[in-house]
Amino acid sequence: MHPGKYTVAVVDDDRRLLESLEDLLESAGYGVQSFNSAASFLEDRTALSNADCLITDIGMPFIDGFELERLVKQARPELPVMLITGRHEIADQQRAAARGNRFFRKPFDGRALLAAVGHVLPSSGGQRDAE
Repeated sequence: MHPGKYTVAVVDDDRRLLESLEDLLESAGYGVQSFNSAASFLEDRTALSNADCLITDIGMPFIDGFELERLVKQARPELPVMLITGRHEIADQQRAAARGNRFFRKPFDGRALLAAVGHVLPSSGGQRDAE
C-alpha cells in the first residue's frame, strides 16, 4: 500500500494485460496491487482491506470475476468494482450493469478506464485527501 495514494487492486489471468493496467494506473498516480487469479487476491490477507477499487477480469478459471465480485461485496459492500472481459456477450454487460458495476470490453480505452476510476475515487492524481 502506498500512503497517501488510492490503491487499485487488479485481478486478471492475462499477464500482459495485468502489466499494462499496472503501468496505466501507476502513470495516473494510483498505487496498484496485481493478482493473476481471484484465489491469489482472496488469499492475500491485506489485499481486500487495502483496496480502494477493484478491477477484475470476468473470464478467469476456477473463480470468475462475477464470483469474485460477489465474495468481495460480502466483505466490503462499498468497494467499487469494475469488470473487464474479452468476451462480447451482451448478457455479461447486462449482468454487470444490474449489479451496479462499470463494465469494459477488451480492448478498452485506457482513458475511459482512468476516467471511471477517477469517478469512483475522486481526487486528482490518485492521491487521497489529507485527513
